[in-house]
Amino acid sequence: MDLKRLEIKKNIRKVEDKNLSFRVFDLNTAHIEDYQQPHKNDHFCIIIVEAGKIDIQIEEKIHFLNAGKISIIFPEQIHFTSSKSEDLKGKIILFEEVLFCSDILKNELSAYNVNLSANLNCTALSNEEFEQGLALVKNIQSIYNNPSLVKKEQARFYIKVFLLGLIEAIHGQHPILHQKTNQHVYIGFKKLLNQQFKSERTVQYYASKLTITPKKLNEISKKHCGETAINAIHNRILTEIKRQLLFSDRSHKEIAFDLGFSSPSALNKFVRAKLKETPTELQNELAQIYTA
Repeated sequence: MDLKRLEIKKNIRKVEDKNLSFRVFDLNTAHIEDYQQPHKNDHFCIIIVEAGKIDIQIEEKIHFLNAGKISIIFPEQIHFTSSKSEDLKGKIILFEEVLFCSDILKNELSAYNVNLSANLNCTALSNEEFEQGLALVKNIQSIYNNPSLVKKEQARFYIKVFLLGLIEAIHGQHPILHQKTNQHVYIGFKKLLNQQFKSERTVQYYASKLTITPKKLNEISKKHCGETAINAIHNRILTEIKRQLLFSDRSHKEIAFDLGFSSPSALNKFVRAKLKETPTELQNELAQIYTA
């Protein structure tokens, strides 16, 4: 099937939206109607739950959002919502990546986007932290409803402050947030992996591109995400296999060749070695998760 892709520039609710790189809506049925089927965004989406509950599936994982929880969905992550309660209340923020003029912030979030996005896909805050964040969001919504040239710039900074506050709130829970040594190398590895995983699958290749030894790359990968470099490579391939098995009409043969395998049997061997099941069994298992 063709997976729907939502574009922020086509989400026009009022005349001013044509010149805005962000949107802020109340979390209600009208504003999440398009989110009930699996889709991707070309933009970031933040869901903030003040009351009630809603489930959101991001890739193969289901997150149960209730009061005080926040979900950040990154561009190109496959997701959809379900099980919305009648008393659901909250906010939705949509914004383009162009908002990240800060290299530090962009690099931090880019690392999450490549491999560790689950850390921000669902976050529970203390009451005080949540109320502080919600106050910022309400300011952003006020500007969205009545924008001016200066206010638009204010909103951009409010969104950054909100994101930085969220990162600070979970500081220490995930190594990428506080490790400094070789962090840029780790981020570079994840970016390169996301670009080249279909054709390059050796630690030696990525190490050479980063001008370090394979041993050093393994050390850095273990330090920042708890897995070896080769496991990071294999997990990236597995993620794409799952995506294509779930959301495309490609045959196993077509998937195999698209992902750089020499034959369908090579794909079968890889999946069996990693997951102890065949691609067909994996496809059926994932389908049950998504249709349950």
